[in-house]
Amino acid sequence: MDGVPNVTRADAVAAVRNPLAFIAARWTPTPRTVQRAALTALVMSVVIVVTGGAVRLTGSGLGCPTWPKCTDDSLTTTGAMGFHGAIEFGNRMLTYVLCAAVGWAIIAARSQKPYRRRLTRLGWAQFWVVMSNAVLGGIVVLVGLNPYTVAAHFVATSALIAIAVVMWQRTREGDGEARPLVGKSVRQLVQVLVAATVLLILVGTVVTGAGPHAGDSSEVERMPLDWETVSKVHAVLAWIVVTLTFALWFVLRAVGSPKVPLDRTRDLFVVLLAQGVIGYVQYFTDLPELLVGLHMLGSALVWIAVLRVLLALRERSEPTVELPGPTTEATVGSRA
Repeated sequence: MDGVPNVTRADAVAAVRNPLAFIAARWTPTPRTVQRAALTALVMSVVIVVTGGAVRLTGSGLGCPTWPKCTDDSLTTTGAMGFHGAIEFGNRMLTYVLCAAVGWAIIAARSQKPYRRRLTRLGWAQFWVVMSNAVLGGIVVLVGLNPYTVAAHFVATSALIAIAVVMWQRTREGDGEARPLVGKSVRQLVQVLVAATVLLILVGTVVTGAGPHAGDSSEVERMPLDWETVSKVHAVLAWIVVTLTFALWFVLRAVGSPKVPLDRTRDLFVVLLAQGVIGYVQYFTDLPELLVGLHMLGSALVWIAVLRVLLALRERSEPTVELPGPTTEATVGSRA
């Protein structure tokens, strides 16, 4: 067996002062490891959306009636709190899993050689969004599932997913200047598509805030809006996003776009169709919990697919470093 390397007092002090630098000095992950770490953070961001939806759809939003403890006397759920307490507390525990995934992405990015500052910053951005959203989640509980705070909680998670998607993309490309793969008009069309998707997500949170699934079995405040009308607005926005995606695919074909933007636009269209089917079925079947949960998952997948289309419109290569050639070396030598 190999012996365990000695850790000196200086090593211990260095590890305490700057643990990330200490790890980076002793470990170099492969590019695939960094990519997997970033993907894990993204997957956990989607998982937390699904489990958060499960909390609301099972009426467990106040299963732990206070925060940061589960009850005034217990940090964890108790047997007396039953099913709802277990669901809500389980979702809180998954936040720690999400933190671990984001932490792993930060460590992997920080340890990569050469050091990529921008990539590491994307990891830290996720960390701070997770921390702030955890506090916001506590506020949601403390104000009795106020629908506006619930909507803000979901929007913050969507922001987390966006940062995670960008980081995952950046792990698979260089740090050189971004080079557009399509013309300005196509990029503007995609920007409109992204804006329409953001509006679709925001109106979706209003549908939730005005709808019947309040998140708890007790009387919970709802947004003072007609749910049917807001749902129809949401459906119109969804059709706008679908139409823009369909138009984008034809435009990309017409201008001879590279394969990647075309493929990602096709993927987005497929996800949108699946999400639309789920949306209409849940609407006409009185919002069964399972379909509503699938619709929340679909919302996250649509957002990811839209962002991947946006990021596919450019490419980044490794920055070019000019090395001295024979002529330069000869000139320097003659001058010397």
